[in-house]
Amino acid sequence: MNIIGISAFYHDSAAALVQQGRIVAAAQEERFTRNKHDASFPKNAIQYCLEEAGLSIDELDAVVFYDKPLLKFERLLETYYNYAPKGWQSFLKAIPVWLKEKMFLKKLLYDGLKEVGEYDKKQLKLLFPEHHLSHVASAFYPSPFEHAAILTIDGVGEWATATICEGKGKQIRILKEMKFPHSVGLLYSAFTYYLGFKVNSGEYKLMGLAPYGNPESTDFKRYFKLIESELIDIKEDGSIWMNPKYFTYPTKLRMVSDKEMEKLFGLPKRAAESEMLQQHCDMALAIQRITEKIVLKMAAEAKRLTNADYLCMAGGVALNSVANGKLQAAGLFKDIFIQPAAGDAGGALGAALAAQHIYFEEERSIKAGSDAMQGAYLGPHYVPFFIERMAKRYKAPFQQFESKAELCEQVAKLISEGNVIGWMQGRMEFGPRALGARSIIGDARSEKMQRVINLKIKYRESFRPFAPSVLEEDVAQYFQTDSPAPYMLTVVPVQDAIRKSLPSSYLALPMQEKLAIPRSELSAVTHVDFSARIQTVSKHTNPRYWALLQAFKALTGYGVLINTSFNVRGEPIVCTPEDAYRCFMSTEMDYLVVGDFLFEKGRQPAFKEKAVFGLD
Repeated sequence: MNIIGISAFYHDSAAALVQQGRIVAAAQEERFTRNKHDASFPKNAIQYCLEEAGLSIDELDAVVFYDKPLLKFERLLETYYNYAPKGWQSFLKAIPVWLKEKMFLKKLLYDGLKEVGEYDKKQLKLLFPEHHLSHVASAFYPSPFEHAAILTIDGVGEWATATICEGKGKQIRILKEMKFPHSVGLLYSAFTYYLGFKVNSGEYKLMGLAPYGNPESTDFKRYFKLIESELIDIKEDGSIWMNPKYFTYPTKLRMVSDKEMEKLFGLPKRAAESEMLQQHCDMALAIQRITEKIVLKMAAEAKRLTNADYLCMAGGVALNSVANGKLQAAGLFKDIFIQPAAGDAGGALGAALAAQHIYFEEERSIKAGSDAMQGAYLGPHYVPFFIERMAKRYKAPFQQFESKAELCEQVAKLISEGNVIGWMQGRMEFGPRALGARSIIGDARSEKMQRVINLKIKYRESFRPFAPSVLEEDVAQYFQTDSPAPYMLTVVPVQDAIRKSLPSSYLALPMQEKLAIPRSELSAVTHVDFSARIQTVSKHTNPRYWALLQAFKALTGYGVLINTSFNVRGEPIVCTPEDAYRCFMSTEMDYLVVGDFLFEKGRQPAFKEKAVFGLD
């Protein structure tokens, strides 16, 4: 059975192919078009999935879209009706788009597929699961659990904003839902907006900013109390009620009332790219702590309703790795599986899996102790022919290695000497995290590496933290966990043994002064609160990256590297060898490794293409 899942037309369009119950391929459209968060029909991603499996559209048993557009339209109309006459400007902007395009989604899908290839329209089966069912399926079906609680938290689907389900075998049962306009995801996005970041992409920045807040400060305590007392009401089951006096997203073109928020907090909305004040950091910490509190309550309710030993999670809020780390540490469940593509892109995979197991009633194959995501390495890969062709086009000199061991030893040596490496190997990752297939890597011990990569390579804010990649078998040596974390989705404390002592005034220091103080032996990946968003690397899912870490350990004694996504600000993660070379030459990276080929910056010809870096 061959099923394609699609997510599109909102943000992060993607396609995924499930064949005989196995996840064969999955990719986001942005990686092919180079348009970050591309929402267009994912024709390139679909084409890739079909080519990976050697299929035509006519050989598909179903094409599955990840939500029900008519239910979304119903929510839109009912919301405008309930709030009338408020929201008429938003109404005038939104309704024509729906009437012209989204109400005729089947036609958009048919036309989009026509651009991929010819097919018999009469034989094509289109299916439309609900948005949260797609998220739920993306988390539960690839998990290694026969029975689990399933928690989905995001902005909004059709009506649902959070869902608690129970999964048994191939069956999924919905137990509880929270409905729009009350939403944890939209609450977090509202503060993303108010603190000067872009909604639907700046939430990571807000999470990275939060540790610079001072939990002992008067401002933090005041913000936290005001959020709980004035903005929202948190129920015992984790559901929330949001005060419409402050939240304007149901009817207006902005998330919150700037006027009311400023009156409440005494802090104006921060303009994008403006100076970051300590009050902004304290507010970020307050909403992060509130979010963690809500997620823990929802997880406890999921445990109460299902009595399951295991938990699966998806939805945009499941990408909040700090909250995930707190949930893991709480010990409510024996183990937690989080879909690595937890946002809307992963809805494409969930839609295909929901069709496989619910609509077609196919049995589910579970491999105990191992999920079905294959390390999330589900995207395109490129053989030496394509790398050499790219090198010829740019007249780029390179060194080719005959053995993997020799390559890894040389790259480990270069990293130990302070060089920054672009690292492209094997199949591209599916989801927002670089996991050692499309990564920029460096020495995690370096006290200057975090600032260098942020300012000279990623061209982004200096406060943004970086993640460590660590050998799976060595994780407990450096971090306070012994659980595998292959998808970089949990934040945990670094071990006390490698921490450095801090000045007594540390919490009260300004952001840049905090950032300048070394905090551990792994300075480049230890955030200002002694935490790190870890990725454990397994010999089985990424043998070459594992071999590089082993080579670095043999050389330095540390099986840890700094790992960030292979892109610059405003650009998607690289996909092709050409993408990698262009990014390499447009930044101050020192070396590029693509497959078995090593490119040294100093030996490359002058690069004539001009890079344009966005503000995302």
